[in-house]
Amino acid sequence: MTIECLEPGLTHVFIENRARLRRIAQGIVRTPEQADDVLQDAYLKLAHGESPRQADRPLGYCTRVVRNMALDHCRKHSVEANYRAFDVEADDLDIPDTVSPEQSMRDKQVICSIDRALGCVPAQTRQAFELYRLEGLTQREIAQRMGCALGLVNAWIAEAARAIAGCRHLLADD
Repeated sequence: MTIECLEPGLTHVFIENRARLRRIAQGIVRTPEQADDVLQDAYLKLAHGESPRQADRPLGYCTRVVRNMALDHCRKHSVEANYRAFDVEADDLDIPDTVSPEQSMRDKQVICSIDRALGCVPAQTRQAFELYRLEGLTQREIAQRMGCALGLVNAWIAEAARAIAGCRHLLADD
């Protein structure tokens, strides 16, 4: 003899309302494939996880589980995207842990040499070069900011590049 439960179980409610729960998940994760993944994870959590076997409002409980899992899914993908660059896994990158003291000293010497070289050019030349190389402005934007002709900006940048050309040997790896 079997005893029937008057209140439907969570998995039964989940299956009956699958389409509705999928719409909720897809509204959060934005793609049908990801929504299906969220639904599968939510179902497994309800069926086998540490969830109450009976809830006061089973549909509300199922909805909350799907919503929370969809938000977790989005957070996880957002974090992973921050560590992914051009489809390269962060674990595959060979990044040195620390900079050696020799490399740090060499970098300082290069910067000092470039600073000395730029100290020998006129102020507008240095300013145009720094706006171009350090701030990433276009030559047109530099001309507008400095109130001069575009050709003059081009000449200033070329003059600064010639001035620091003597520092190139410092950049070569040993």
